[in-house]
Amino acid sequence: FLSLVAEFCCGFFVILILSNFWFLAVLYLLWLYVDWETPCAGGRRSQWVRSWTLWKYFREYFPIHLVKTSDLNPNHNYLLGFHPHGVLVAGAFGNFCTGPSFKNLFPGLTPYLHIMPIWFGCPFFREYIMSAGMVSASKESVSYVLNNEGGGHASVIVIGGAEESLNAHPGSLTLNILKRKGFIKMALKHGAHLVPVFSFGENELFKQVANPKGSWLRNVQEKLQKIMGFALPLFHARGVFQYSFGLIPYRQPIHTVVGSPIPVKRNLNPTTEEIEELHALYLQKLRKLFEEHKGNYGIPEHKSLVFE
Repeated sequence: FLSLVAEFCCGFFVILILSNFWFLAVLYLLWLYVDWETPCAGGRRSQWVRSWTLWKYFREYFPIHLVKTSDLNPNHNYLLGFHPHGVLVAGAFGNFCTGPSFKNLFPGLTPYLHIMPIWFGCPFFREYIMSAGMVSASKESVSYVLNNEGGGHASVIVIGGAEESLNAHPGSLTLNILKRKGFIKMALKHGAHLVPVFSFGENELFKQVANPKGSWLRNVQEKLQKIMGFALPLFHARGVFQYSFGLIPYRQPIHTVVGSPIPVKRNLNPTTEEIEELHALYLQKLRKLFEEHKGNYGIPEHKSLVFE
């Protein structure tokens, strides 16, 4: 979805350059130069964009729900770890970038969804995603959000990243997290409380071509992901007037469950042991959150999360 919108924006920019309105493209490039650091400095959200009626229909299509399990004190800053990535990351976008659900459930908190920095290099598209409340996933950007002395900021990071989208098969519960510890270090450095978030139904929106680890397709996808910075899952779903084939996601309910916070004391120079200890605790709390709620959302009792 993001790729399609980004391609449209880039295409529009090329048309401007080649048309009689080339001077507008030049002016925008000057603006891009001046505004380059904004995605790493809290972005530029627009409540008008976040409240578009279009997003209401987007959320109701699946539908998308945000589920609260515990209060989050707005006097603190939080780092929310979102799982799984899926193909569309619909739960993260629908709950943290559109509509009033997060604000109503967690008053006093402002969510910032961190995404890959590459998206902010796309002309015009960067303005749109910043308006929705998205910011860069760079260390500088996360630090900017979590440095808010008065609290009330919530960094939302899709921990598995683009690599995890290659595991986004219906029924898959595999999370790329064992080697992902940078978010733990950031939480410690800023004293941001950690909150595990699991989005039930995220992997059910598309069917992906079989790509088990070790297969030629998976090897190609992983190599391309390392080169380009984002993954290319081969997926399909339904069409507009038929359900057999297309790129429109299936209508499967998504329930994004926000867990209880893990208190974190500020530690500017955490040791490897301290990072490992907090990482292990986070995995424990994430697994507990999944086990406590899986029965409510159609996950069989014998199914459990797989960390890799």
